Amino acid sequence: MITPGLARDLAALGRLGEDTSTESVLRGLTTALAAGVPGCSGGSAEHWRDQRVLVSGSHSELIMLVEGEREIGEGPSLEARQSGARASLSDVLSDSRWPRYNALATRWGVRSVLIVPIEVAPAQVIVGLYSVRPGAFSPQAAHSLADMLTEQVGVAMANMWEFEEVRTDAAQLQEALAGRSVIDQAKGIIMQTSGCTAEAAFEELRRISQHHQVKVADLARLLVEEHQRKSTRRS
Repeated sequence: MITPGLARDLAALGRLGEDTSTESVLRGLTTALAAGVPGCSGGSAEHWRDQRVLVSGSHSELIMLVEGEREIGEGPSLEARQSGARASLSDVLSDSRWPRYNALATRWGVRSVLIVPIEVAPAQVIVGLYSVRPGAFSPQAAHSLADMLTEQVGVAMANMWEFEEVRTDAAQLQEALAGRSVIDQAKGIIMQTSGCTAEAAFEELRRISQHHQVKVADLARLLVEEHQRKSTRRS
């Protein structure tokens, strides 16, 4: 069940870029499964965190199947999420555990299913593999595939979260520097018009911001923009 192409594509999920996101990782995962697992016709992935879910699928029908499963309240994905163990359907036409799910899967042409839950604290990723033929996923092959998915998806998600933290920190730093720059400009305007010191100019900004319940940086930006408009009119 594990082909060289699949191993390569799963390893690539951990490579980061400017466009890396939870959505891109899940999309890459489902595409890799559909293309690289023998007998697999399509894949799905649910990213659960803080009771919120993000769903991706190699085909739109599989997204509808996953969301439909939650609506009817039964099926292998729900079972795997609750138990933390793999769930499978060898043939939806003969398995009697989830009759409403079986009817839903049959509607989209699905005959066999393998669901692999992956714990990646603080989230859980539910990976689904689907086939149009029965018995596509043997227990032996499912075990080795689950091990690889757990390792590679865990690495990809951990890398992505670390990258997002760095990106967020960088954005916050840039915002802080921009705010400090505009505050310095506003202080200069106050100092020029009132002849006060830099400390007094900042205290005046702070006093007005507290009175009007706005951030100092936002107030400074308004003051600088107004000063620039007046300068443009005078010129």
